[in-house]
Amino acid sequence: MKIGLLIEAQQDLDWDMWRNVAKSADELGFDSLWRSDHLVALYGQMPGAASDALLSLAIAAEVTDRIELGTMVASVTFRHPSALARQAAQIDDLSGGRFTLGVGAGWHDGEHTEYGIDFPPIGERMDRLRETILYCRAVWSDGPASFNGKHYRAEEVHGLPRPAQNPLPVLVGGSGERRTLRIVAELADEWNVTGRDLPNYAHKLEVLQGHCDAVGRDIGVIRRSIAAPFAVGVDDADLGARMEKLKARVPTLTGDPRNPSLLGDHRGPGGWFSGTPDELVDQLGRLSEQGVSRVMLQHLAHDDFSALELLAARVLPQL
Repeated sequence: MKIGLLIEAQQDLDWDMWRNVAKSADELGFDSLWRSDHLVALYGQMPGAASDALLSLAIAAEVTDRIELGTMVASVTFRHPSALARQAAQIDDLSGGRFTLGVGAGWHDGEHTEYGIDFPPIGERMDRLRETILYCRAVWSDGPASFNGKHYRAEEVHGLPRPAQNPLPVLVGGSGERRTLRIVAELADEWNVTGRDLPNYAHKLEVLQGHCDAVGRDIGVIRRSIAAPFAVGVDDADLGARMEKLKARVPTLTGDPRNPSLLGDHRGPGGWFSGTPDELVDQLGRLSEQGVSRVMLQHLAHDDFSALELLAARVLPQL
C-alpha cells in the first residue's frame, strides 16, 4: 500500500509552510501529496488564507523531486474545463509527469454563495463532471481537438504544452451509486472515497462492478484509494498531546482520540486513523485486504512535522 498526505491548505496555510510541508513529504518518502480545493476555510475556523489548489501544486512541482502530486478533488464548479485542462497539463509538464487530476462535482454550497459562483443541482453538476473529464482528455490529446457537449464546447484546440504523461491520470472522488460510480467505471483511473471504516465498501464495489460490466471495462484497472484524517503518537500520552495540537487547528474537534467516531463533525463518514504507529499499520492493512492500494492521510496540524517523521520512521517501512 502507498501512503500519501492530503493538505487542507485553505485552513490558513501560508506559502512558506506549504513549501516546507511539500519538501518534507518528498524527503520523508511519502508516495504522494494532495491538495483539497476550497475557496474558504472549513472546520469551524475563522476566515484565513485559502490558497489556490492548482497554484499550490505548481509550487510543489518546483520544490519537490519525486513525490506524486494531485488535487483531492478539484470542483468542476470553480473552473471552466479549458482552464482546468491547461493548468493540469502544465503542472504535469512542470513536475516531469507526477500529477494526477482529481475531480469532483462540488459539495460546499456556502463557498459558492460567498463568491457568487453558480451551484447547479446535483444532476447538472454530475453532467458537468463527466463532460469536464471528456473535455480535458480531448485537449490533452495529440493534434487539434474539438468537443461538443451540453455544457462545454471547444473547437480545434491545440492544448500546448501537453502533459508529460500520456494519458494524464484522472481520479474521481465520491460514492454515489447511480451517477458517480458510473463515471468512475467509464472514465476514472482512480476512485477515492473518504473515511477509515466503510461498512458498505463491499456493496459499493459490487455497484462499481455492475457499472464496469455495463460499460465493458475491467474493474481491476481502476486504482482504489481512501482519504481520512489521522492522529498518531508513540503512546497514549503522546497521542493525546498531538490531538490537542489538532484541536488548536480545528477548534470543533472533540472526543477521545482512541475513539475516532467521536471527533466532531469533521471525521468523514468512516472515521479517522488513530493510535500508535503499529495500530495505524493494522488499520491500513485492513483496507489493503479490501483492495485499497493508496491512502491519503489528511494532515490537519500543518506545523506538526514530528508527526510526519513518526509516520515515516515507523509506519511507511511496514507498508
